[in-house]
Amino acid sequence: MKRIAIAAVAIAALTFVGSAEAAVKHTKTVTKTVTAPAPPKPNFIYAKPDAFIATGVVVPAGWETFYVSGIPSNVVGGTEAQAADVLAKLGDVLKAQGYGYGDVVNAKVYLVGDSSKDGKMDFAGMNSAFKKVFGPADQPNRPSRVTVQVAGLALPGALVEIELTAAKPPK
Repeated sequence: MKRIAIAAVAIAALTFVGSAEAAVKHTKTVTKTVTAPAPPKPNFIYAKPDAFIATGVVVPAGWETFYVSGIPSNVVGGTEAQAADVLAKLGDVLKAQGYGYGDVVNAKVYLVGDSSKDGKMDFAGMNSAFKKVFGPADQPNRPSRVTVQVAGLALPGALVEIELTAAKPPK
C-alpha cells in the first residue's frame, strides 16, 4: 500500500512539474502603463464662454494661495499705460514666487478718475491692458475681478492699482 501511495505522489509531482514547465513556456509578459490621474485644476466659471472675467473661481482644497499686495503705477500716462505697467510689475512678483498669470484666480482693480475723462475712471483703457495678459490664446484663464473707482491712491499721480490672488498645487 505504501508503494502505491509513494508512486501516486511521484506521478502527481511529475505531472505538476510538467504542467508548470508548460505554463512557463506559454506565458506572455504583459506590460501595462498606468498614468496617474491629472491633478485637479481651478474651475473658472464664466457667464458666457467669451466673457472677459470669470463670474467665480473654485480652487481645489489644499492648494497654495499667494496674495499679492496692490501695486500702483508710477509711469506718466493714461489708465491703459499705467495698467500695463502695473500688470508687468505684478507679473514679475508672480514669477519671483513661482507663479504666473495663469495661476491668478482673483484681481482687485482700483482706478482713479481721469481728468481727461471728466473725472470718470477709464474702464475701457484698463480692460484693454487687462485683456492682453488675461485671456489671450497662450494664457486663456481669466480671473474673477472687481473694479472700482476711488478718490485717490497713495502714490500721487497714480490712476491704477491692482492686487492679485493666485493659487497653485502644493509642492
